[in-house]
Amino acid sequence: MTNYDEIDFSPITALTEGEVITHSRVRDITLPSGKVLALITLDNGRDHTRPNTLGPATMTAFGETLDALKARAAAGEIQAVGITGKQYILAAGADLSDITKVGSKANAKLVAQLGHKVFGTLEKIGVPTFAFVNGLALGGGLEIGLNSDYRTVDASAAAIALPEVFLGIIPGWGGAYLLPNLIGIENALEVVISNPLKQNRMLKPQQAFDLGIMDAIFPAATFLESSLAWADGVLTGRIKVERKNQPGKIERTVKWPVAIKMARGMLESKIGTVPRSPYVALDLLDKARSGTKEEGFAREDDALADLVTGDQFAASMYAFDLVQKRAKRPVGAPDKALAKKVTKVGIIGAGLMASQFALLFVRKLRVPVLITDLDQARVDKGVAYIRDEIGKLEQKGRLDGDTANELRALITGTTDKTLYADCDFVIEAVFEEVGVKQAVFGEIEKIVAEDTILATNTSSLSVEEIGSKLAHPERLVGFHFFNPVAVMPLIEIVKTPVTTEAALSTAFVVARGLGKNAVLTADAPGFVVNRLLAKVMGEAARAVYEGTPVADVEKAFAPLGLPMGPFQLIDLVGWKVAAHVQDTMVHAFPDRFYANENFHRLAELPEVVEKDKGGRVTGFTKAAQKIVKDAAGSAPASADTILRRVQDGLATEIKLMLDEGVVPEVEDIDLCLILGAGWPFIDGGASPYLDREGASERAFGDTFHHPVIKGI
Repeated sequence: MTNYDEIDFSPITALTEGEVITHSRVRDITLPSGKVLALITLDNGRDHTRPNTLGPATMTAFGETLDALKARAAAGEIQAVGITGKQYILAAGADLSDITKVGSKANAKLVAQLGHKVFGTLEKIGVPTFAFVNGLALGGGLEIGLNSDYRTVDASAAAIALPEVFLGIIPGWGGAYLLPNLIGIENALEVVISNPLKQNRMLKPQQAFDLGIMDAIFPAATFLESSLAWADGVLTGRIKVERKNQPGKIERTVKWPVAIKMARGMLESKIGTVPRSPYVALDLLDKARSGTKEEGFAREDDALADLVTGDQFAASMYAFDLVQKRAKRPVGAPDKALAKKVTKVGIIGAGLMASQFALLFVRKLRVPVLITDLDQARVDKGVAYIRDEIGKLEQKGRLDGDTANELRALITGTTDKTLYADCDFVIEAVFEEVGVKQAVFGEIEKIVAEDTILATNTSSLSVEEIGSKLAHPERLVGFHFFNPVAVMPLIEIVKTPVTTEAALSTAFVVARGLGKNAVLTADAPGFVVNRLLAKVMGEAARAVYEGTPVADVEKAFAPLGLPMGPFQLIDLVGWKVAAHVQDTMVHAFPDRFYANENFHRLAELPEVVEKDKGGRVTGFTKAAQKIVKDAAGSAPASADTILRRVQDGLATEIKLMLDEGVVPEVEDIDLCLILGAGWPFIDGGASPYLDREGASERAFGDTFHHPVIKGI
């Protein structure tokens, strides 16, 4: 058993340089019963935009505060300890910038052990401990609560989660052992593994209460007052805390191992076996079924040390920094003061994509949105779809009745294009063909004001060519969404040689208003995401037409760690779209991209691939097999050959894109892949992975990053 009190933590005190220390401020509160509760408020002295974090200096000071309270409890001066945070924030977890500086596996283990030592003091303090979760509680912030005896939560708290698996690590300060033993294995699997893998989904306070993580929930206006009164009731015995998953009530013999087995199968089906942290977390949750808390904590120490010093965590931290910082300050975005105020939006088209645009614009911007199409039947169908979707949001409680009615009233549809006259921003969602887009913009330009911004959602066509017949092409900007529109967080904003700063600024401001992250790209074929996905899809198709079975091709791509295989991705994007993108890329770069005329034949089929229950592609349908068989060779490629082609092809293409100035830096390419294609954090996008695998050296004799982003 690890004796944390005997460990020398001095080797990690060097990590405190530059740490924003979260102080542990204590005040005594006399409760109605006369009992005294020592209330610790965690506060780093910054406003709510800089959350409390738990670095080594913070944890050391917190531990000293708890030790002092332990002595006071022994002297009978206090009868309880409470912990809360500054306004809106309990704690956002460990200071990840410090963790990346650990320098060795031994030091990484000390970081884990320091957390267990400090939080473990809560159990030994000698009086009941209460966590009053007044706001954001992530990772170590939530683990403060899990190590406490009782927990209350503010009903308005921003988010509650254990997001570590999303970042390539595991809950290492008690969460992996304590949570399943508090709320049961099935609920713990959801919080520790499933939610992080669903775009890092967080819990709302009510959900945390319903799961049994929290013992009581109170409104924001009286949260601390109500929590203190509740704590007094617990101390006096007036309130009995009943937990549906008390240790004696948790079924461990049958349900626990079955849940673990099902979760393992789900992981293998959904994400493959390359990501390490979900499987390490799964093993920790499995072993939490039996044994002591001390044994569980020791397992967390070892697991965290191993993961923190690995390649996947290093890449994840690079990706995390891109998403948290670079995405919020887009490189090349003009001054937002130049943006035109958007008070009405026009959408050319009323099909599914146009309707999804309209729903997003009206929900996020709360301005009138006009959709048009060739005939009234299509318009009516589009408007009905939008209003139906608003109704579904209302039924789910995500919109109240008044808001839902307001949004429905803001949506109008017509065949009369003259109603675009007062639109400030008009975007097309029509067929992916230059002539069609030129025609609709040519018609609209004569109707709208001279300073109306025109936007094209083209996925790969030249924006400059689309605008070449306009009287004012300088107002046209590429505004490329990704499917599904409501979910994918990226918009590629495409600048032509003549696009004005005002048009660009408006596009960036609108993207931010829609809750999206925007990246500026040059007007190059496929822009960023589709150019690189075309490389991936093309190499997959090449292997199939050489005679490699589809299932083998999918497996060959597994080491990339992508959320889905290439043919599963094509099926999601749509075979017609994929065929068109491949044509565009082959036309632009015939020596580097692969396409086959059978792409279009396959795209005409109602179903192209067969899938297992997890959605993984297992092969082509019989009709697709016949098409492919007619053109396939008889020299299947090995998995190693396929993977190397993809790696080297991606490295070559990314280097060329940087040389061509498609984006300013490789970080922008990785950001696009993460946000627009679901490229995994554990790869860091693509470039850190390609550097580590030697593809960059093979492709152009250097690496994208200096030094290479890798583990210790």
